[in-house]
Amino acid sequence: MSTPLLASLLSANAQWAERTSNAHPGFFGQCAKGQSPKILWIGCADSRIPESVVTDAKPGDIFVHRNIANQFHHHDDSALSVLTYAVNVVGVEHVIIVGHTHCGGAAVCLEAAQAQASNSPPTVSPDTPLGRWLAPLINLVTTLDLKTLPAETHLDAIVEANVKRQVENVCATDVIKGVWAAATGDESKEKSQVWVHGWVYDVASGRLKDLNVSRGPQAQTE
Repeated sequence: MSTPLLASLLSANAQWAERTSNAHPGFFGQCAKGQSPKILWIGCADSRIPESVVTDAKPGDIFVHRNIANQFHHHDDSALSVLTYAVNVVGVEHVIIVGHTHCGGAAVCLEAAQAQASNSPPTVSPDTPLGRWLAPLINLVTTLDLKTLPAETHLDAIVEANVKRQVENVCATDVIKGVWAAATGDESKEKSQVWVHGWVYDVASGRLKDLNVSRGPQAQTE
């Protein structure tokens, strides 16, 4: 099947591959030999935040997991398998949870929490895949004291609180706790330095902001 849109994607890919090969001879051959990225990016599926583009990265620089509202659930085998493979096999050194402004998933959760508070019908059915996926974030929103903030800042506050919660969730996994224990437990072995960070991408400016919630093996022993 071919449509003008799909054909344009294939054409653009062929042009990009040719430009890259001309500018960096042997690049794709090196990619075929394996990968060793130092970054795991856990971000939102939103089309406006392509991690390699917004960080000006090359293929092979960033290991990636994306989903609705950049969630990390402890029952999500997809996210857990990505984290496990990234840390134990690929050898990443930094796990970055990246949220973003104007997040549709966070907006849905805000509306759902407001409906719940006013005893209104739910805006997203809890029995649907989307409802089940967003349930933890909806619950988080209900715990935030948004009434003390201007209404126009509520969504941004949720986005940042969500990133911080997902940093906590990642740090609570056996994968991260295990590598941190190994890093601090045996001085005779080369230490694995894996850090977990929380960032927010501002869609309106194209800039990433560090929320300064980074955690690593040293922090666990202090």
